[in-house]
Amino acid sequence: MMVDEPVRYVNDVRKAGADLICIHAEACRHLDSAISRIHETGAKAGIALNPATPVSVIDLILPRVDMVLLMSVNPGFGGQTFIPYTLEKVRQLKKRILELGLDTDIQVDGGVTLDNAKDLLEAGANILVAGSSVFRGDAGTNVKKFLKIFDICSELPEGMADNL
Repeated sequence: MMVDEPVRYVNDVRKAGADLICIHAEACRHLDSAISRIHETGAKAGIALNPATPVSVIDLILPRVDMVLLMSVNPGFGGQTFIPYTLEKVRQLKKRILELGLDTDIQVDGGVTLDNAKDLLEAGANILVAGSSVFRGDAGTNVKKFLKIFDICSELPEGMADNL
């Protein structure tokens, strides 16, 4: 949720059917309480970080979340260019997750393209949000190309992307 004090909407979002609720760390006065409130509803909790926010901001709360969303553009509108230092943030976050022995998902949103998807996956991301790069041109063809990249970089059975 990209709103100020998202904890105000946690119950409504959960009632609407969300099973994972992601909130921006920068938008919460009391991030720890907001994460607790999400878990109290039975949902998984995610934290989003804007591009210039260092990963270290969530170091203490990282063991309590199920997913971290690294914004790789400044939130606001689609079609923006990927901010290159996000790749290093993915590496830093993955390293910290491994150090803590966690199984936390890393999602990247903003400027994800066929040109940078493989680098993001190899850096440690396992969820990519691709909007403009999917719908610019033939969406079906673009999705197949993304799936082939995932096939190469993930634990999908060999050739699975070819059958989708």
